[in-house]
Amino acid sequence: MDYDSLKKGVVQLIRKAETELPADVISALEKAYEVEEGIAKTQIGAILENIKLARESNRPMCQDTGIQTFFVTVGVEFPYIDKLRDLIVEGVKTATKEIPLRPNTVDPFTGENHEDNLGDHIPYITWDFVDGSDVHITALPKGGGSENMSKLGMLKPGVGIEGVKDFVVEEMIKAGGNPCPPTVVGVGIGGGADLSLKLGKKALLRPVGVRHKDKTVAAVEEELIKRINDSGVGPMGLGGKTTVLDVHIEKAHRHPASLPVGIVVQCWADRRAGMVIHSDGSWRVE
Repeated sequence: MDYDSLKKGVVQLIRKAETELPADVISALEKAYEVEEGIAKTQIGAILENIKLARESNRPMCQDTGIQTFFVTVGVEFPYIDKLRDLIVEGVKTATKEIPLRPNTVDPFTGENHEDNLGDHIPYITWDFVDGSDVHITALPKGGGSENMSKLGMLKPGVGIEGVKDFVVEEMIKAGGNPCPPTVVGVGIGGGADLSLKLGKKALLRPVGVRHKDKTVAAVEEELIKRINDSGVGPMGLGGKTTVLDVHIEKAHRHPASLPVGIVVQCWADRRAGMVIHSDGSWRVE
């Protein structure tokens, strides 16, 4: 395995996530531009121009380059499993200097910032293991403004899915312009408190416009999109038709006495990029 080559790949992955929005997000923003009017249209226009400039100049699209967050799916036959965490950590450290990224990791007790985007439990990595020999890494830089709008609701099971929908809509209206809308909202339903929020974050990995494979869940996603957009919060909270670009739901079975709902919000800069590493050490960024 060529460790240096793979580290360059991780840096390229982070650079792509920070400087190039996925085509599905851009398409959704372009559609929003077509339907908006007045100041809302102006805001979406400025966002689209920002996206273009970031791509052309190869610079981060937002000054808040986020907490470096990764979802890693590992084929159990991949021969270098023991190297993956160090590879990602070193890639983050190098990317911070080369791209560059704003140093965003601060010790909660001392306020100390090592200026390398590393720290306790950071970068934040979620691991999953599957059959095969390939590794898939998804980078999801997570900005502070949108992360601050995350919510955990431990609802009474008796409120049912109607209560879940009301909770999500109410929280997104209360968020207003704070998460830099139009946003993408991930909702985790079920499991426990921690799992519901993890599912909410994982839901953000799904491309904008792609509905849940379960038709019942997909129908709830569509209803939430309409209800939140009908609120009129609009781009940057200044009013308009587009408060969310999408709502994605993931679910887990729950305890009979609990109905956890985790809401995780991503701003208009729905940054994500993927990388595949093959067992022979070759790689590509997608």
